[in-house]
Amino acid sequence: MNMPFPNLAPVTPEIILSIAAMLLLLMELVFKNKGVLALAGLIAVAVTLYVLPSSFGTTFGGMFISDSYSMYFKLIFMINLALTILLSLKYLQREKAECGEYYSLLLFATTGMMIMASARDFIVLYLGLELMALSTYVLAGIKRNDIKSNEAALKYFLLGAFSSALLLYGISLLYGLTTTTDLYKIAAQLQQSEVSTTLLLSMILIAVAFSFKIAAAPFHMWAPDVYEGAPTSITAFMSVGPKAAGFAVIGRVFYVAFQNVQADWTPILIGIAILTMAVGNILAIAQTNIKRMLAYSSIAHAGYMLVGIIAGTAEGQQAMMTYMLIYAFMNMGAFAVVIMLEKGDEIKDYEGLAKTRPVIAALMLVFMFSLTGIPPTAGFVGKFNIFMAAINAGYVWLVVVAVIFSAISAYYYLRVVMNMYMREPAETAAINPSPSLGLALVISVVMVFVIGIIPSVVIG
Repeated sequence: MNMPFPNLAPVTPEIILSIAAMLLLLMELVFKNKGVLALAGLIAVAVTLYVLPSSFGTTFGGMFISDSYSMYFKLIFMINLALTILLSLKYLQREKAECGEYYSLLLFATTGMMIMASARDFIVLYLGLELMALSTYVLAGIKRNDIKSNEAALKYFLLGAFSSALLLYGISLLYGLTTTTDLYKIAAQLQQSEVSTTLLLSMILIAVAFSFKIAAAPFHMWAPDVYEGAPTSITAFMSVGPKAAGFAVIGRVFYVAFQNVQADWTPILIGIAILTMAVGNILAIAQTNIKRMLAYSSIAHAGYMLVGIIAGTAEGQQAMMTYMLIYAFMNMGAFAVVIMLEKGDEIKDYEGLAKTRPVIAALMLVFMFSLTGIPPTAGFVGKFNIFMAAINAGYVWLVVVAVIFSAISAYYYLRVVMNMYMREPAETAAINPSPSLGLALVISVVMVFVIGIIPSVVIG
């Protein structure tokens, strides 16, 4: 019997993760610790991906590619998933939101992200996008009895559906121009044709659709409400995973399919990047809820990463990828501290924390410093690489703008530090420690310092 796709080795990690997600739904009836099973599935995927050399290559007629670029982003997705599971084990018990589908949806969402990173064709890209998006819509509203969680899920769903429609419009226009959805064939077709209004409209629609996914302004309006309303563990997951998947796709689409029309898409991304840094950093100043503040912070960081894409060089792309990995550790660490505190959603809840919980305050200090970009933390390395790549590409003025907004960001990050160290505590902060949460914090803080002091572990 001749199989239509005899070589499925490159897609084996995604198959394993999908099977693990489906098995988790069945295992809910038998096993209590479903998070441990999810971690076991993740370990199996990691072994397949990084130990078996056969996982490299293309399949499905060249529509799916497993290469070093996708492997790097899959590492970020797996770190994000592992840390989210560690954050969730005790948190779900506390919130009385334990359900088997929670971990299955996390695995399905991660599978979608991995498919997006490996997409060499717009059809596969869209399939991965929808698998990721539909899973995260449900995860945002997993606390069904919480009206804020319901509101977050509904807003995310409506705006996410809108962005998916825009992406499909952009792809259909591009298909009409080039008669293909393969990224490399599109690049070959565009090399032989002139830039038309239809092509520009297609690029704008695709850029707007991905801007929704990475929460870039002015398409960021869902992020603050969804980050605040969703369970904190899901907020942490969404702040890294979908953003990394969005940048993986932006990198491949704009550097491969639209490589020959770089002069036309660069001004579009420059406008989005400047507006994103402005909106994220300026509106974060007015926030009193730390999850909303971190949402605007996430928007601002998307602007910095876009600077790497705008550079249009291999150095810029690598700087964006390095920044995304660093961002995963520092952001997950910050959310881990928020989860550990029983009352940790408001910035005023951190008043005097250094006097009552000095270790937790010190951890939060590290993550706030890293998000600001202060050495010797990893955040400084990430920003330095992005800015140097843009300067080497000739965008000195854009780097000056980014540095000014980065200086503004110090105000709202260091305001949390000021509350912890320079205010008197109203009461002793109640905490909910657990071994899994402690492990997530240790991993995050160690990696923030290791990358900050020895950048060569992730650069090059």
